Amino acid sequence: MNIPVTLIGAMSLSFAITYLMVPAFNNYMHSIGVVGSDIMKKDKKPIADMGGPGVITGFLLGVFFYIGLEIFITERLMGLVNILACLCTVLMISLIGIFDTLTALVKKREGEGEFEQYKKIGIPRWLYFFIPLPAAVPLMAVNAGISKLTLPFIGRVDFGAAYPLLLVPFAILCCSNATNFLAGFNGLEAGMGSVALLSLGIYALRQGQLNAAMIALCFAFALIAFLRYNWYPASVFPGDLNYTIGAVYAGVTVIGNMEKFAILCFMPYILEAFLKAASRFEAESYGILQENGTVKPREKKIRGLTHLVMSMGDFTEPQVTTILIGLEVMICVLSFLVIGYI
Repeated sequence: MNIPVTLIGAMSLSFAITYLMVPAFNNYMHSIGVVGSDIMKKDKKPIADMGGPGVITGFLLGVFFYIGLEIFITERLMGLVNILACLCTVLMISLIGIFDTLTALVKKREGEGEFEQYKKIGIPRWLYFFIPLPAAVPLMAVNAGISKLTLPFIGRVDFGAAYPLLLVPFAILCCSNATNFLAGFNGLEAGMGSVALLSLGIYALRQGQLNAAMIALCFAFALIAFLRYNWYPASVFPGDLNYTIGAVYAGVTVIGNMEKFAILCFMPYILEAFLKAASRFEAESYGILQENGTVKPREKKIRGLTHLVMSMGDFTEPQVTTILIGLEVMICVLSFLVIGYI
């Protein structure tokens, strides 16, 4: 597998810029009061509540670096329109996440309980599922992707005009919501998201889809840098990134025409969505901190993958996160092994 030098440079720049910018943005968030409290910690000290700006800055500079070199130095860049459409989708979904986080800061808490008094609600629940839809418009407008899809166990299906008009917005909607469902533990969103996007980027490279690989890998390396500050005990929450991770995943899938592989790697998120649906999407992934430092579900019913892991033994918060990241690694490795047989 040949990795272009321009891609290596873009990934490295995304990592370095994110690593340097997140602390600066954290200080800024504290100075303007964009902070929250960690529900699963005894120490409820203020924590920066918006990790997206640092990650998006690193990601964008990495992508722009790649575009600049490919256009003015190597002169071989193809499909720039699709790259820019994907960037528009990512930026729009990021604005939605920022709006959600800022809206939550001006609203009252849900109740007086130990959990409820710290849980913040921004965008109304009924609007959560539909608000990512406008972000799909750029990819719809450029008719990105190929209408003939190869789906697991089904084969090749031609969706025609339904692909850009229905399937693209459906993919953005589902992926952004799914990554928002599986959240709440330090390092969980960024950890699982970086594994999924790394796998998608490597697969895109193997398929010769350089533009898709560049976007996936630049964002993955930005998330890896962000993990330095989001890992337990976190100094910053992903907050506005939860939607964005899923939107990047869907956008890369569309412009790289990798639907079958993407569905396989996304299985933990799909399972999470079904588990959350059983509670009419009211269940939270959080646990309750115990005296011995472990975390346990708030209720007996399993309404998420975090609940399942917490119910399997006495695990601390970072252990639950590590187990679920390990699950995503295993699913992605298996996807590489079985993709040629389904």
